[in-house]
Amino acid sequence: MNFIVGLDVGSHSIKAAVAEVKKNGKLSLVKVIKMPSAGMRRGLIDDLPEATRAISQVLSEVKKVSKNAVKNIYLGVGSPDFRVQHSQGIVAVSRADSEIYKDDIDRAVEASQAVKLPLNRMIVHSVTREFIVDDVADVRDPLGMVGNRLEVRSLIIDSFAPAIKNLTKCVESAGGGVAALIFSPLAACQAILNRNQKDLGVVLIDIGFGKTGVAIYEENKLLHTAVFPVGSGNVTNDLAIGLKTSVSSAENIKLTLGSAIAKEAPAREIVDLKKFDPGARGTTARRFISEIIEVRLAEVLEFVNNELKHISKSAKLPGGVIITGGGAKMPGMVDLAKQELRMSAQIGVPSILDFETSDPDLISQSEDPEMACALGLLLLGSEKMTEDKPFDGVGIFKKFFRMFLP
Repeated sequence: MNFIVGLDVGSHSIKAAVAEVKKNGKLSLVKVIKMPSAGMRRGLIDDLPEATRAISQVLSEVKKVSKNAVKNIYLGVGSPDFRVQHSQGIVAVSRADSEIYKDDIDRAVEASQAVKLPLNRMIVHSVTREFIVDDVADVRDPLGMVGNRLEVRSLIIDSFAPAIKNLTKCVESAGGGVAALIFSPLAACQAILNRNQKDLGVVLIDIGFGKTGVAIYEENKLLHTAVFPVGSGNVTNDLAIGLKTSVSSAENIKLTLGSAIAKEAPAREIVDLKKFDPGARGTTARRFISEIIEVRLAEVLEFVNNELKHISKSAKLPGGVIITGGGAKMPGMVDLAKQELRMSAQIGVPSILDFETSDPDLISQSEDPEMACALGLLLLGSEKMTEDKPFDGVGIFKKFFRMFLP
């Protein structure tokens, strides 16, 4: 049996999804795992031994399904040090009859990847946006077409190489084997967005504990993507400061009483903080709690809006806003997004239609915004296994990564 694993290592929790790849290429979802994380901060390793131990616990659960599964891990990566740049590659069609073959496409894509990067950075993805054949733009697949010149326009996503190396080292030290790296916002999009949304124009916001990822699509093309160093954990920290409670108590208060829209919180309801933290003193208004939450989440959405303005798409995406990740569970989050981004909004729940499973518990665990990245990693990993060419250039990972091995 052939198993693959999607592994999403977050700052607060680690999510993993295990699936069996059937002979027909279909994925049979076998298990989903969510366990506490450690040694991570804003998508980066800050304590190697702690992170390795946390990942080891998750991989131990994966091994209960199959010992070989841990050797075929598609690892989600995404931290604020990721950068995106536009690139293009131009080649002459090599054959006398001017028909475009796969080797012409490969040469054009390779030419687009020839960007200058500092020695400490590496390409994680080269996402093909469109091909141009003799000045005819917006070609999805030029294979078999006739032309003299082939051009490709791509988005190059690169990262700080040592950060990638540290995360990969943790997984390998825990007994895992990394088949490929996949940018987390792209993985979440794969599990959440459908073709119609990408055609219309949509922005996906993946709010994690320590960071927030954004991906913007239009006409089924990736226009832009980014990661910000703020997330739902910042809300918790703000509450701990504002209410003078412990961080764990603040997290409990946030989940129990919080709302992203302060005016929806009862104005006269008073909260006794001792019920949440024996060491805390006094009381506070429930609306005050929501005011703290709203200010921080509005800041996150302001970061998103700045990225939309950068590509002239602010309030201009008919598909609206899709919010996923743990932060999507905050009551009022949809209304706040509508208010701040001036577009329609909804919570993004992973679709399990691409998976074969009849276990109601497994379905329930999978239909969770927090599992979007892990399930998307499975889908993209399966694509990579079944296609001749590597997914969006991730196949070049090993070639680049060897440059940084000791």
